[in-house]
Amino acid sequence: MKTLLKIVKNKYLLTIIGLSVWLCFFDRNDLFTQLEMKRKVNKLESEKQYYQNEITNNKSELVELQTNSKNLEKFAREKYLMKRDNEDVFVIVRK
Repeated sequence: MKTLLKIVKNKYLLTIIGLSVWLCFFDRNDLFTQLEMKRKVNKLESEKQYYQNEITNNKSELVELQTNSKNLEKFAREKYLMKRDNEDVFVIVRK
């Protein structure tokens, strides 16, 4: 009992416990805020990777369209539904 009382009265231990509780729960940069920020950073990094992949895909597609006229015609027909004067276009929507 005396050893327990001695441990509880130790001012260094009380200071460390108080500081730990303050930093984990009451500080502006508490534990929960740090975890939330970490989740946001991970989400933004995954979005960054997605957009970088999209940029590289679009650049390669742009180069392909600028160099090959057959692919340019195919792209115009598929994306913008362009047609020649003597053609009919039928759009099939799949669900």
